[in-house]
Amino acid sequence: MSMQRATATMDADVLIVGTGAGGATTAAILAEAGLDVLLVEEGDWVEQGAVVPFSLDQMDRQYRSGGVTVALGMPSIAYTEGCCAGGGTEVNSGLYWRPPGELLARWREQFDISDFDPDDLLAIADEVEADISVSTVPGGHTSPSEVLRRGADALGWRNGEIPRWMKYPPSKLASEPRSAVGERQSMTRTYLPRAMKAGARLALRCRVDRLVTNAGSARSAVTTLGDGSRGEITFRDVFVCGGAIQSPALLQRSGIRGHIGRTLAVHPTVKLAARFADALNVPDDVPVHQVKEFAPHLSFGGSASNPGLVALALLDQWATFKHAITQWRNISVYYAAITSEGRGRVRSLPGLKDPLVTYGLTHRDRELLRSGLGRLALLMLEAGATDVYPSFKGAPVVRNRRDLATMQGAFTAARASVMTVHLCSTVPMGEIEGKCGADSFGRVHGCRNIYVNDASLLPTAPGVNPQASVMAVAIRNARRFLDAGGCRG
Repeated sequence: MSMQRATATMDADVLIVGTGAGGATTAAILAEAGLDVLLVEEGDWVEQGAVVPFSLDQMDRQYRSGGVTVALGMPSIAYTEGCCAGGGTEVNSGLYWRPPGELLARWREQFDISDFDPDDLLAIADEVEADISVSTVPGGHTSPSEVLRRGADALGWRNGEIPRWMKYPPSKLASEPRSAVGERQSMTRTYLPRAMKAGARLALRCRVDRLVTNAGSARSAVTTLGDGSRGEITFRDVFVCGGAIQSPALLQRSGIRGHIGRTLAVHPTVKLAARFADALNVPDDVPVHQVKEFAPHLSFGGSASNPGLVALALLDQWATFKHAITQWRNISVYYAAITSEGRGRVRSLPGLKDPLVTYGLTHRDRELLRSGLGRLALLMLEAGATDVYPSFKGAPVVRNRRDLATMQGAFTAARASVMTVHLCSTVPMGEIEGKCGADSFGRVHGCRNIYVNDASLLPTAPGVNPQASVMAVAIRNARRFLDAGGCRG
């Protein structure tokens, strides 16, 4: 693989900023077409298995700012960003949702996206699923996952296993089931090696501070290298793929405004910890079942539940919940996620390395979080939980249905630990310049050779994990770039 040390001067036909679901797929398509591609990544390459999943070590080495980032608001919403080779694909749960066809059609109509055929996108999704080995878990599921299935079945709510991008080793004997312990097929296992095999170069620990623009074009980028020194990259075309926070921030630092960073969309999430009579905690994995009875507006799933994360789920009401931590092996953490009507903003401010991120929930969002947490607690009781600990200040322990009314009466979004791992829509794609930051294929409006190709382009939050949508859209756009004669002049 062609990894290189970032140097003071570098050049390429195509510069790709960021190596996550958008950047890695873009690089593979363009490099395989014979273009000279340079990927730059602010973080490091961290081999799978080198850090314990969901540990502080992983937070330090693979997340931006150690995972402590927040969108200010009432309430503020904590969010996470990957900052390593492979981006968010290295740190998320690997659960895969292909883009819903009806959502793609709605985006096409509402944002006037040209040549945006849902069938074409879903055909690309077929390719992606083969490339990253999307499959279900062989054999049985973990106890935390079975909790979701059991509770949903008892209530008659729609639920099912969500496949993941995993490869599972074959059995040594034909009579044995395959191992349920797999290897995540993230970008460092799939599209990045594929891109580098085709000749793409990867420079690590290289931050792009700004693009040098003139009359709607950019021919160079100013960088900061890992040792703090400054550098420059020259190129013909640039694809900004830093994610829904960093991509608009880079464009703004480069003097590109337009409809950039104004419409951040997320899936706000509230959590609880549920205790059961028997041990069920799985510290290094997440449940593969989700409950979609109320989708796309509201969904339920399971979170990572190592002892530290269990303690974090109890923290808002630590005075009365702290005794439960001694029984963490009997506890697992679950979430309720909503599709928000609210929106946020990303603003790059002079003198600050990181952008200011804000988010505003609507009244409907707040009420949906309230009802979502109540339904999630009910789901846990139906699954056999003996005690449910909602994650908000002033929360009571929920042990029966009577306690649910008390809990919902005490809940306000301002008291809750609201968080999200899905961020998108800060440079929405489409031909309506009044509400779109890029055209139908990711070229930034008003620019000739600056493209965005990541979650920023998704016009709205999709209601499911967005990375499958990101990969399908990125591959579509990269192929269009080639068809249109990218890098020929």
